[in-house]
Amino acid sequence: MSTSETQTDGLNVPHVNGHTCTSTNGEMTLTVLGCGTLGIAILSGILTSLSSLNSSDPSPSPSGTTTPAAPQPEPHLPPRVPSRFIACVTRDASAKRVKTTLSSHTSSITILQNENLKGVQQADVVLLGCKPKNLKDGILREPGMREALRGKLVISILAGTPIESLEESVYGSGVPAEKDPLAEGKCRFVRVMPNTASLIRSSMTVIADSAPPLSSSQTALVSWILSRIGRVVHLPPYMMDAATALCGSGPAFFALMLEAMADGAVAMGLPRAEAQTMAAQTMKGTAEMVLNGQHPALLREQVCTPGGCTAGGLQVLEDGRVRASVATGVRTASVAASRLGRGEQGVNGPR
Repeated sequence: MSTSETQTDGLNVPHVNGHTCTSTNGEMTLTVLGCGTLGIAILSGILTSLSSLNSSDPSPSPSGTTTPAAPQPEPHLPPRVPSRFIACVTRDASAKRVKTTLSSHTSSITILQNENLKGVQQADVVLLGCKPKNLKDGILREPGMREALRGKLVISILAGTPIESLEESVYGSGVPAEKDPLAEGKCRFVRVMPNTASLIRSSMTVIADSAPPLSSSQTALVSWILSRIGRVVHLPPYMMDAATALCGSGPAFFALMLEAMADGAVAMGLPRAEAQTMAAQTMKGTAEMVLNGQHPALLREQVCTPGGCTAGGLQVLEDGRVRASVATGVRTASVAASRLGRGEQGVNGPR
């Protein structure tokens, strides 16, 4: 069964930070191939940002930077930004979820169900948001897909999937890498890794450097799109496994520590709801101070009065090897991410 939403002209973006945003080539279309949770979050961030830019009093959105400074500058404005959007899904429930979640922007979105090829054919930029197993199932090997992707920019948010695997899924194995994929009529893959905080536009997204490098306009476009859902940082591809452990797995690690702090407070008499809120706000405030340039060690020393309660609590944490355990957890997750990227199973077995 194939369904689609009525499609209208996308949002007009006349000005961005004083710059006129026009294109002699018409509107730019972004297709999300496999529009799940992260795909919806990214679309929501872009559409909300475009709406703000069209308002008389635009409010700044989260933006990316590679240094801990505030306020955060907007990334370089690309010559063109998407104004038309296509969400490709397979199930009725997924189509309904996209429509419901993005209900205030439905006039700018076309929802295609089981019509991936059509969505890619109409795209200028493709956001690959399916599950990694869908890549193995041949989502990019559908007849006509290779031609539809020709010369296009494909932004992949597939966890643990290197560029080599993406290229092989389209062009097969044994295809020699070209110095310039576009010169050979291929698409350009870009690997990025947002995290679950994309849902509230507070992601820490890592963008892997491309080889050969993207053009300045392509780099600006990728950075602009991902900065709609939080901060961005650019790193070499070989660092992506460590970045996955830190930023991708990080929310789970922080949630465990937050939960443990709340548990301790509850044990001493605080109500559970208040303890959780207090722990979360304390963690958020501490993180914001670090992002504003405060070094964690100096911040810790400022709070730690000699002979005080903080010093006593820290001593217990150090005795329990909390610092070493957390660091080892990040290292272990990094190794597991590397093994998963090579297609290994049971990566968390006994060591």
